Amino acid sequence: MISRRVGRENYVQLESNDAVVSRLAKQDKVPWYSKPNLRHLYFVMAPTCLAVQMTSGFDASMVNGLQAVSSWLEYYHHPRSALLGLMIAIYSLGSVAAAPFVSSIVDKMGRRYPILLGGVISIVGGILQGSALNSVMFVIARFILGFASVFCVVAASSLIGELSHPKERAVISSLFNTTYDIGAVAAAAVTLGTFAMTSNWGWRIPSFLQVVPSILQVSFIWFLPESPRWLVAKGRRDEAYAILVKYHAEGDENSEFVKAEYSQIEETLEAELMLSVSQVNQKEELSTPGMRKRVIIVSFLALFTQWSGAGLILPFLSPILDSIGIHDNRTKNIINLAKYCWSLVNGTFIALIVPRYSRRSIFLACTISLFIVFTAWTVASAEYSFTHNKVSAQVVLVLIFLYSPAYNLAFNALTFTYLIELFPFHLRARGIALYQWWSSGAAFFNVFVNPIGIDLAGWRWYIIYCVWNAFQVVFVYFMFPETSGRTLEELTFLFEDEQEVLRHGGVETLREHVETETYGTMKDGPRKTARPGEQG
Repeated sequence: MISRRVGRENYVQLESNDAVVSRLAKQDKVPWYSKPNLRHLYFVMAPTCLAVQMTSGFDASMVNGLQAVSSWLEYYHHPRSALLGLMIAIYSLGSVAAAPFVSSIVDKMGRRYPILLGGVISIVGGILQGSALNSVMFVIARFILGFASVFCVVAASSLIGELSHPKERAVISSLFNTTYDIGAVAAAAVTLGTFAMTSNWGWRIPSFLQVVPSILQVSFIWFLPESPRWLVAKGRRDEAYAILVKYHAEGDENSEFVKAEYSQIEETLEAELMLSVSQVNQKEELSTPGMRKRVIIVSFLALFTQWSGAGLILPFLSPILDSIGIHDNRTKNIINLAKYCWSLVNGTFIALIVPRYSRRSIFLACTISLFIVFTAWTVASAEYSFTHNKVSAQVVLVLIFLYSPAYNLAFNALTFTYLIELFPFHLRARGIALYQWWSSGAAFFNVFVNPIGIDLAGWRWYIIYCVWNAFQVVFVYFMFPETSGRTLEELTFLFEDEQEVLRHGGVETLREHVETETYGTMKDGPRKTARPGEQG
């Protein structure tokens, strides 16, 4: 928090609110499910925000499973190499196309309506995909689905971080990616059930069912409140305060926790505004050392989530299984379903546990584990290619399943938690959109190139991933900061130093704001003249 970097005497109010929010959140021993309003909030958040990743998980698993569905292969004339890569990767290209401007829409419209917009577009894309008459129509439909996904992911992940109670925020945001596996399991189960169908419904049914998560979003979004931070930023302070009172204090307007939380949000947004007011365009904003660090970290984090091997296993399990002597389509679909079920189980368990530990330690454990697993996988694949030893094939299969918990340890459980914590409010949507741009671009490259690499190089293609996984360990060790154990407002100025704040007039302006606008420290009680709804 800025108060720790720029003179304590000027920031007693700011630091007091930080301390009060953190202290009261830790002292609150009542579980969320025993709080009716908060319980309702999380139940509505599940189909609207958490379910967003179900669409992407369903998509990845579906295109994986369809490669073992005879009716799909025959209808599209057994696509291979570049054509297969394009049909799968076009989803990511749609995301790349939407990412540059989605943050502006999310910041202008709020967090709720972009989720609605993305859900509607996804429904259109899913209907087109299931109705596809040829490969061109199939590709266009998947482009639309990828385009829509960015709106939902950026808005939903931001809303989760900004609306959740501070006590559960890290866990809820860690569960965000876990729903990817729910969608993946559903798609794997559906393709297993339809793969033997001789008609085109064997692949059209899974394609149509991809709209189900979006229907849930569109149906329940009306019952979800807007982000209090966005409302404060737009001057709608009464609404923001009312939301915090209802869901974070169970309707208690005199809650000391909510008073401190609201004051903390208001003060931090004011401080952010002062730091960004002279940065009139994106180029100037990125010229600050703090923002350059954020951009570098988020860009490489996006690449890590795609190039650590997930982009190889998820969409191309079928050819990988072919390479170790497993050719039966039913067996492939069973393995696909089992893999996603295992990922859902360990991913959910990990997401509930890892937020308790330091972010850096978990990211290091994740990257080291991925390097070990992928190196062993490469060695076993090479052994099988030379000897056709069944033991080597079984080792590869085991390592495919071990890859899941190694990846989920951080890249599934902590990615969006970390993104939410790295970026201040006024740049959060832009930061997550930047992550989506890099991630989708890397996925497009990965998915388009992987089938070519597998065809040409076989197991030798995996060596590239081994080298990259080694690089990830080094990058995380030297570049990733620690963010755990602090509120979003305390993390706002994670990279900004005293001189940068002073250069933008931070001390005097913020001190004046604290003295005239906020409603006092918790020790002295609220200043009645400044509480929302009581001005003037």
